[in-house]
Amino acid sequence: MKDQKKTTQKSNISRRDFMGGAAAAMAFTIVPGHVLAQPPSEKLNVAAIGAGGMGAGNTRACASAGANIVALCDVDWAKADESFKRFPKAKKYKDFRKMLDNEKSIEAVIVATPDHFHTVAAMAAMRRRKHVYVQKPLTRLVSEARALTEAARKYKVVTQMGNQGHSGGGVRDICEWIWAGVIGEVREVHARTNRPVWPQGIGRPEEVHDIPGTLDWDLWLGPAQERPYNRIYMPFNWRGWWDFGGGALADMACHVLDPVFWALKLKYPTSVEASCTPVNKETFPLASIVHYEYPAREGMPAVKVHWYDGGLKPERPRELEPGRPINQESSNVLFIGSKGVLRCGEYGGSPQLIPYDRMREFSKNKPPQTLKRITTSHEGNWMEACKTGGQATSHFDYSGPFTEMVTMGNLAIRPENVGKKLLWDGENMRVTNDEKANDYVQMHYRDGWSLEM
Repeated sequence: MKDQKKTTQKSNISRRDFMGGAAAAMAFTIVPGHVLAQPPSEKLNVAAIGAGGMGAGNTRACASAGANIVALCDVDWAKADESFKRFPKAKKYKDFRKMLDNEKSIEAVIVATPDHFHTVAAMAAMRRRKHVYVQKPLTRLVSEARALTEAARKYKVVTQMGNQGHSGGGVRDICEWIWAGVIGEVREVHARTNRPVWPQGIGRPEEVHDIPGTLDWDLWLGPAQERPYNRIYMPFNWRGWWDFGGGALADMACHVLDPVFWALKLKYPTSVEASCTPVNKETFPLASIVHYEYPAREGMPAVKVHWYDGGLKPERPRELEPGRPINQESSNVLFIGSKGVLRCGEYGGSPQLIPYDRMREFSKNKPPQTLKRITTSHEGNWMEACKTGGQATSHFDYSGPFTEMVTMGNLAIRPENVGKKLLWDGENMRVTNDEKANDYVQMHYRDGWSLEM
């Protein structure tokens, strides 16, 4: 594979950029039943795009749940070496397009690449009628999330975003407690994380480093605009760069805000606004606060959701006992209700009522469980749905709109938008009071890359 040609300018994929807003994102046709994916084999044949890091963990989890790992793809074979050794019978690739075209036995695909690659890889798999498991955040931009949501409906494949807390019992407890009125009406939510724990608030490095022999840098860039190789981007720090990641918000909000989005039955915000430390066009700020406003919906009142990162924290709720710390984890959420406060950790874990004295009494008389509990791993839940024709728990009809919420926050953090209150028309996927802001709703892919793959 060392002789592989660079694919950016010589790719056989369509060269039309996906830049058409809601109309383009939703312009799909109905697929007749006879061209849908065939029933799965006895052992689901799974491939991974991104075989190191999180991809290695996802692949192991699928294998533990009974998957047959048939192919592994990674642009850096040194990073993927652990997976290659663990699954020696799996075919090895650097270019996911070649893998999808050559390996006809593939039934389901894990996408665990850097964020900028999620959409093109997931779309390519779904267009070939493969089920997909895509690491969080599902996408970097709003239009990409909408496109994947609509594509999953079109191709009728089983989907799952890799926000594993959504398979946990804690997030279900929170939903049941809030829906039972335990803390009354929720009109305000505060959520925080200690991220980033990687470089942000910096410019583009000037030094150009030699590309490692095991890495295809051009393929790693994929749809992102071309730039020289520098060691700072890999294997972890890409999260802080606008072109590759989503900063602290995209990295953690798909975990932290999950119980908020689900329990409060959210969809599209009506506005979003951000304040932050100095920003630039290369990396996310060191710290930020994002404010979302949501209208009344399904018997619930209008609600404001506030996000804090980079060490910033919300005000202590008055219900919290003096001397008790407000934050006991790296990330957490405070639901402020008319009858009390509910606190939980970053994956919806350890939900507690505040003051904590109330929790002792409440533990004896909790509302009945109304949501099904997941007894397998998050990957196992996806595989089970692939084999039975069911629906995974964080399917794209849920996680797509949820990702739109997350990416709307990053839209507000853009250097041009900080300090502005952006009014949002979710159905039409447009900022209504600032036309220039809509440029960042879309993804501008490098020549040779698009969603028509």
